[in-house]
Amino acid sequence: MFFMHPASLSISLLCAMIYSIYLNGRRAVRFQLFCLLPMMLLAAVVNPAFNHEGATLLMYLPSGNPLTLESILYGLAAAAMLAAVILWFSCYTAVMTSDKFVYLFGRVIPALSLVLSMTLRFVPKFKIQLHTVSEAQRCVGRDVSNGSLIQRLRNAVTILSIMLTWALENAIETADSMKSRGYGLPGRTAFSIYRFDDRDRAVLGWLAFCGFYILSGWLAGGLYWRYYPTVKSTTISPLTISFQLVYLALCLTPVLLNLREDRFWKRQNKKGEGPCCKA
Repeated sequence: MFFMHPASLSISLLCAMIYSIYLNGRRAVRFQLFCLLPMMLLAAVVNPAFNHEGATLLMYLPSGNPLTLESILYGLAAAAMLAAVILWFSCYTAVMTSDKFVYLFGRVIPALSLVLSMTLRFVPKFKIQLHTVSEAQRCVGRDVSNGSLIQRLRNAVTILSIMLTWALENAIETADSMKSRGYGLPGRTAFSIYRFDDRDRAVLGWLAFCGFYILSGWLAGGLYWRYYPTVKSTTISPLTISFQLVYLALCLTPVLLNLREDRFWKRQNKKGEGPCCKA
C-alpha cells in the first residue's frame, strides 16, 4: 500500500492474481472478473472525476472542471493498489487457518489470538448453519421467498431467531468444552502440529533479507514516484531495478514455495513413499 510506483503496483497485483488463482482456482477467476475488475474501473473513473490536480490538461468536462493526465494515472494506480490489497487478503484468508493463528500468536497474545481464531472459525460455521436452516425452512414452506411481504418478514425473523439460539448454544458448548479441558489453568500446555525447523529459518531469513533490502531502497528514494503536480520518478539505474526484482521475488515467494511442495509430493507419490500411497 505504500509503494505507488507503477512497476511495484504491477508486480504486486500480478503476483496476487497468480497466487489467488493457485489457491482458489475458478472461484478466484470469477471473483477477479465480476467483482474486482468493476471495482477497479470504478476507482479509476472516480478519481479524475473529482480530483482535478495536475499540470497536463487534456480537456474540460461538461461540468467545466479540467481533466488532467495526472489524475487519470493516479486513479489507475489507486485502483491497482486497492485490487492488490484485496487479493492479498483473500490469499491470507485461504492460507491462515485458526490453528496456525493460535500457533503464531498463542504465547504472545493468548486471549486475543483465541478470540480471533474463534471468530474466524465462527463465520464459515455460521454460513453453513444458515444454509442448513434456510433449506429446512424452505422444505416446510417457511422460506423468505414464500408468501406475502409480511409473511416473508416473519419467516426471516424466525430464521434469525433460530440462528441466534444456535449461536448462543454453540458458545455455551464451547465454553464448557474449554473449561473441561483446563483452559486458563496455570502450567497448561497446548498441542500443535507445527514445528519451527531449518526450512522455516531459511524462509524467514529470506523474507527478512527481502524486507530489509526493499525498505532500504524505499528510504533511499529508489522506489520514488510522484503523480502531482507532474509525473516524476527516480532515475532508472541497476540499483533501482534491483529493488523491483527483489520485490518481485518477495511477492512470488509463496507461489514458488507451494509449487516446490507440490512437485515434492508428486515425486514422493510416484516412488510410493507418500502418505497417500502408504494409506
